Amino acid sequence: MCLVVVCDEPERVVATYQVPGRCPYCGGVVVAADVESTPRLCFVPLCFRIRRRFYCSLCSRRLVSVA
Repeated sequence: MCLVVVCDEPERVVATYQVPGRCPYCGGVVVAADVESTPRLCFVPLCFRIRRRFYCSLCSRRLVSVA
């Protein structure tokens, strides 16, 4: 049996910017952050993933966009 270990490098913030809208919890300004992560297989990078995360700048809650 072969055991494959995939470890995820810590995420790195590439860019942040203000987006329209307010936090539903406290009414603060919503900020979008582009976050880059690289999953690795035995220290070899598999791919680069960039995700957009939304959070409140006042209460620091992570928000989910609903389309």
